Amino acid sequence: MIIRTAVRRRAAATAATACALAVALTACSGTTKNSAEKDTAQTGTAAKADPNAPLKKGLKLAFLPKQINNPYEKIVDEAGIAAAKEYGATGKEVGPSDASASSQVSYINTLIQQRQDAILIAANDPNAVCGPLKQAMKKNIKVVAYDSDTAKDCRQLFINQASSEEIGRSLVQHLGEQIGFTGKIAILSATQNATNQNTWIEFMKDELKLPRYKNMTLVKVAYGDDADQKSFQQTQGLLQAYPDLKGIISPTTVGIAAAARYLGDSSYKGKVVLNGLGTPNQMRKYVKDGTVEQFSLWNPEELGYLGSYAAAALASGQITGAEGEKFKAGKLGEYTIGKDGEIILGEPTVFDKRNIDTFDF
Repeated sequence: MIIRTAVRRRAAATAATACALAVALTACSGTTKNSAEKDTAQTGTAAKADPNAPLKKGLKLAFLPKQINNPYEKIVDEAGIAAAKEYGATGKEVGPSDASASSQVSYINTLIQQRQDAILIAANDPNAVCGPLKQAMKKNIKVVAYDSDTAKDCRQLFINQASSEEIGRSLVQHLGEQIGFTGKIAILSATQNATNQNTWIEFMKDELKLPRYKNMTLVKVAYGDDADQKSFQQTQGLLQAYPDLKGIISPTTVGIAAAARYLGDSSYKGKVVLNGLGTPNQMRKYVKDGTVEQFSLWNPEELGYLGSYAAAALASGQITGAEGEKFKAGKLGEYTIGKDGEIILGEPTVFDKRNIDTFDF
């Protein structure tokens, strides 16, 4: 089943949401000379949007996830590839088996040689991929970041699953309520260089500065590198180092599942609260057996679907990536590009025993 969070009101609210909740927390404005100059620098031509242009047939799109065996990103990419068929394009997924900073570079170079029309990338490192992505844009290959952003001058668009601020703050708020706003907590992240993880963590730390969290202490940020076994071992290490730990936030689907697996078979089950970002199918058994009370996520299928249509709109000349431009994303409706080329999918959903069985992804 596909989550329909705020779909009906997106057409009217996307621009306001993208601006009001964007990481930079700055106000919206119309297309400016600076945005036009940015577009010229990124594409190598003074491109002009034609919102009435049809989506081109036969476009070639390539999805480059953080790692090819990540189950969450597999859902995103497969949905994007399926969406491409709707408008007469072809898509494929390629990528490394590890999530190291430079592991995606060789794949970008190959995609350039193949003359793909668009590369969609979930960056392992915001800067390590910039050189080849800039080369791609010089050759008029459109670049769309999704899930985890690159540096802003290395792509035309960033498809953000939800407001980064909302994700970071809400995870702390949920955990705080669960532990009575008292005790030691830890964060189990993915890689140290992951753009999305680090942005969310900064908002978590900022939220923890508020007076209501005066009795909560963040003792450590651990990194499981989005690898199941390492995330499992990091969870074990956190509890050995801090046996009085009250809660763990894991804003990564690999990490939260590995942490739940460890807690579920340990004496800490029911004593240490685990919250974070996960998919219903991977977390269902842990919610039902009491290991996890709740967790959050957006619909990864919709994230891939939106990314696919955004890339096609770029490659077809409907948009250039400038702030204020609009395009239609199939069944999801109309979206407006926000500051720095950011497009926000929508609000995250909280999953618990009451609703988890109504979702299948």
